[in-house]
This record gives sequence, C-alpha cells and structure tokens, in this order.
Amino acid sequence: MYKLLMMGLFFGLLACNSKEQKQDEKTNTTNNAPSFAELPTYDGSDLGLTYTPAQSSFRIWSPSAEAVTLKIYEKGDGGEAIKQESLKKAENGTWIAQINEDLKGKYYTFQVKIDGKTLPETPGIYAKAVGLDGKRAMILDLKSTDPEDWANDKKPALKNATDIILYELHVRDFSIHKNSGAKNKGKFLAFTEKGTKNATGQATGIDHLKELGVTHVHLLPSFDFYSIEESKPNEKYNWGYDPQNYNVPEGSYSSNPNQGEVRIKEFKQMVKALHDQGLRVIMDVVYNHTGITEGSNFNSEFPQYYYRQNKEGKYSDASACGNETASDRAMMRKYMVESVKYWATEYHVDGFRFDLMGIHDVETMNQITEELDKIDPTLYVYGEGWLASGTPLPEEQQAIKKNVLKLKKVAAFSDEMRDAIKGHWSEEKGQGFVSGKTGLDESVKFGIVAATQHSQIDYTKVNYSKSFWANQPSQTINYVSCHDNHTLFDKLKVSNPEASEADILKMDMLANTMVLTSQGVSFIHAGEEMARTKYGEHNSYVSPDSINQLDWTRKNQYKDLFAYYKNLIALRKNHPAFRLPTTDLIQKHLKFIETKLPNVVGFTLEDNAGGDSWKKILVIYNGNLKSQKINIPAGNWTVVLNEKGIKESSLGTNKGGEFEMASISALILVQK
Repeated sequence: MYKLLMMGLFFGLLACNSKEQKQDEKTNTTNNAPSFAELPTYDGSDLGLTYTPAQSSFRIWSPSAEAVTLKIYEKGDGGEAIKQESLKKAENGTWIAQINEDLKGKYYTFQVKIDGKTLPETPGIYAKAVGLDGKRAMILDLKSTDPEDWANDKKPALKNATDIILYELHVRDFSIHKNSGAKNKGKFLAFTEKGTKNATGQATGIDHLKELGVTHVHLLPSFDFYSIEESKPNEKYNWGYDPQNYNVPEGSYSSNPNQGEVRIKEFKQMVKALHDQGLRVIMDVVYNHTGITEGSNFNSEFPQYYYRQNKEGKYSDASACGNETASDRAMMRKYMVESVKYWATEYHVDGFRFDLMGIHDVETMNQITEELDKIDPTLYVYGEGWLASGTPLPEEQQAIKKNVLKLKKVAAFSDEMRDAIKGHWSEEKGQGFVSGKTGLDESVKFGIVAATQHSQIDYTKVNYSKSFWANQPSQTINYVSCHDNHTLFDKLKVSNPEASEADILKMDMLANTMVLTSQGVSFIHAGEEMARTKYGEHNSYVSPDSINQLDWTRKNQYKDLFAYYKNLIALRKNHPAFRLPTTDLIQKHLKFIETKLPNVVGFTLEDNAGGDSWKKILVIYNGNLKSQKINIPAGNWTVVLNEKGIKESSLGTNKGGEFEMASISALILVQK
C-alpha cells in the first residue's frame, strides 16, 4: 500500500492541490457500502440545459431528491437570484423545468434537497459554460462561440496511430516566460500567435512546435479545475488534476473568465490554430477523481452515487486524492462517454489521455472508443495503466496494463521502457541503460517492440511485466519523461552527479533516440528538446512559474540538442520502418542481433519494412560509458546516425566487420 501511495505522489497523481489535501474528510459511515444498482437510469441526451431563444429547458438526474430548485442569476458571480423555479419530478429519476423566454447571457444553478437536507448550489455536472470560478452555469447558444471559419476546421491527416508523435505541455508553461515572444502569456490564445521569437531570434510558440515536427499536442488538464482563483490567475499555479466542471474550459487560461462564452471561443481558436499548422490536439482528462469530495458537483447533485465506496461504506481512494469515481455505475459511465464525445464534436479535439486509467473499468473504456470511432476512427485514446492505491473494482475489470489486451483501441504508457532507459521513477539516484547500468537489455527490447509479443524477448527478465500486454503497437506509448517526476535532463544530472554536462547531453540524446526509433507511439515532454530543467523539483504541480515555465532562452543555449531532436523526429516521420502499424509486421521485419556485450542492444528492420525506401536498417544502442567494439554484418552500409549527429543522405559508409562504437550513443546504418 505504501508503495502504491508513493506512486501517486510521484506520478503527479497527487497533483491534488492544497485545497484538495485539506478537503472535508467526511465520509459515509454506514456499515456497508450503498447499493445503487436498482436505481432508475436516464438514457436521454438533454441533461443539463437545452437552449433556444424561445425557451430554456433544464433537466437533472437525482432519483433520491425530494425537491430541486432552479436559480437564475444576472451574473456568473455575486448578487442574488433574479428568478427561482421548482423543478418537477419526471421520468427515470430526473427533474425538469422550462422557462419560456430568452435567457441568453444569464447564469443558473440547481439546488437539490435530499432527506430534509438542502445541498450546496451547483451548476450541474452537465454544465457546458460557466462564470467566474465555475460556480454558476451560463445560458448561451454554443454556435455563437464558434470562431471564424470554424465550420471549415480540418484535422491534419493521420494514416496510422503509430505515426503519432505526442508533445505533452501545460497551457501556462508554454508561453508565460518573459522570452516567449507571446502577447497572450499563459493563455489559450498564445497558441494562435504566429511569428513569435525569443531574444536571439529563434521561433517560439506554435512556430516552434511546427519546426520541431511533432504531430500531436497533449495539453495537461484544460477543463475547469478547482485550485486556481480565476480572477487572480497569477497568484497560484497548478497542473490542473483537480477537476471541477468537466465540460468547460479552464477560465484562468482565457482572456476574460467573467464571461462564460470567452473561454469557449478561445479554446476553439487554439484548436483551429493548431490544426491549421498541421498539429492535432489531445486533452488530458481526469475522470478518475474530483478536486473536492463533499461539495463537489457530483455530490451536490446526487450524493455518493458517482464515487466508489469501500466495504465499510467510506469513500475509496485509488486516486490518492481523497476519492475515486465509479465508472462501472451506469450514470457515471454515461457521463464519461458523453463528455468525451462532446469535446470531440463541439471542440474538435483529436484524442484523450486518461489520468489513472486503471481506476476506470474496461467496459467503460471500450464504450468510449466505440463511440469515438463513430465520430472519427482516427481519434486516439491512451492513459496511465495503473492506480495510486487500492480499489474495490475487481482487478480483472480495471483498465490497467495487464488488461490492455481486453481493450479496443486504447493505449497505455510503457513504464518498462521509461525506467529501463533512465532509471527507476522513485529512486532519485537510480540509473538506467543510458547511464551505464547493466541488466536492462530485455526491458529495452520489450520497449523496442512496443510491449507486443516477440519470440526473441525473455519476458522473465523484463523489469515490470512478465508477458506482453499490447495487442498492437498502437496500444503502447514509449517515453522517458513527462510532467511527473524529474525532467529528463534533471533526472540524468541527479543520478549521474560526476558526469560532465557533455555526457549528460549524450545520455539525453540516446534516451530519446531509443524512444523515437522504437515501435509504438512516441511521447516527448515539452522542453526535452532544449534540456528543460525544473531545477531539481520532482513534483512541481504547485511550484511557481519560475520552476515550471518553458525557458525559451534554452533553445539558443542548447541549439545543437534542438537540431538533433528535430532531425530525429524527421527521421522517424520519413521512415515507416520505425512505426510499423501491426504486431505481425514487427514480428516479420524486426530481428534482434546478438551483440554479446552488456548494455548494448541492436536490431535490424529488414526487407523494406513497412514499405520503407531503405531495404535494411541496423540500429544499435550503446549505453556503456566507454566505447565498445561492435561487429557489423558485412555489406554496403550507409551511416545515417551516430555520435556526430543525423544525416539521412549519409554521414559516411561502412563495409562491415569490427567497429569502434562511441560511448553513450546510437548508431544507425542502412542499406539503400
């Protein structure tokens, strides 16, 4: 249990802000967990608000309520209600009201009474627009929030999921630095600004993303979260893993959080700007817990139903944040499915990353991808295949790594590859393959084939999983760092205190060379391409901008590193052999070579793998701190990557035989 709790702390799964940590700890104190199985459920699509200029209709599901009151307000914050209406009991546990006038621009809340107790006002869990700090929902016509030419917004083409290169970033981090060149610092609109540069004239912002060559921008939570006072966005920082209103963008990232329509329009402007530059958009979603428990929108609508309870009837806490939601209950499952569909249709979002996906059940995740497939089969879904603590949900139902084989078109992160490359996540001084630690070859090979089945891997020697867990390579995210824990640069520094910066940078380059030349889907933490540092802070979820911001001066300071990353991404994009779409193709074309050297892993991609223009590709990783003598098969080889850099046309030739391979480096030879 302690280890699991610490996992929550280190993985940002305790990105529960200080308010969460101090939340009311009241729980249900009955002897047994409540049973909700016999409750009526509602299948309609009109929960929350349905607006027309002629009328506004409201519906809320709260089958145990004895009364529900609708309150209408002039503003999203402050002032008294200008109108109150009692909702009428309707079918399947719902309550309804209708007001036959144009309420556009007004705000509303629901207030539920159960067992004689009046619950806090809530905008309702289906709110799609809210005022300041998300306390009241707004009545508006969503079409009025569409930016110019929104109807013609077009997603960049995507042939195979394995073509994806993810770039994970935080909205505020992206542009808040004084040297970002952005006018709309820390805002959604910063992503719409072209032509921004740092002090030395290099591209920043959206131009930087396009220059780097990634395909998808993974945004840390950008829905309305609990911890930031939106009228004072510069006073406090948070990653956003403390959800409040799941179907509304975060107001502190908008230019005017007081007006509910502004954040909606500006989020759409951001999406369209990214699409126009050839970049798709992934939303980091946190349906597994809420920022507070008592007083949450879920509990203010129907207490306890949306959360799991343990056998004593208390709130279960697999999130290590105070609660966990119950995706296996019908109305929570419905809510999650409809929420992701809403973001995909209303906001044109291209995929979703599920925080602590293991808390959710397999059936719910499969329903989500089935429904998203109907909208667009290229939408991509992935998540963390673990939990932060125990849960009442049976293991066979959890959407964890070992159950990915049961999931349809859902991917998970490979912590096997991550920790093999750079060192164990919870051991600050722990070293990995790129630091010279031996005994990790099979774990590296496991990552190279994207956690799929391959006859040349000894699964008994893989660090975490003792069997393959992905049906197809598209179900595996390979990465070495993310927002959680140390940045890659910081981790390599702290675990190799005697190493020179030159050697740290060699380890850095080797680490992501391994990621970007392995099968599966590649994932990069924002700023890795310019040696991002958080100055040793390993859990920066509430750290200030000075720790979290992308420091754009480093693009010039580490311009050779940036150039390497850019060329490495181009290499992957130019050569389909590195991103084979099926397990069958990997088994057919990818063969590991026997190097007979510790901490040296090599493989070939043969017979124009994936339709590649290169007939045969030889890839070797040397994680040793000294050069190694490698036997290269005889042939006419062209060197395209070595310790000097990347050049697809040629860095030289090799006829085979014994070759002195540089320390902490990768080597790619090809036969054209």
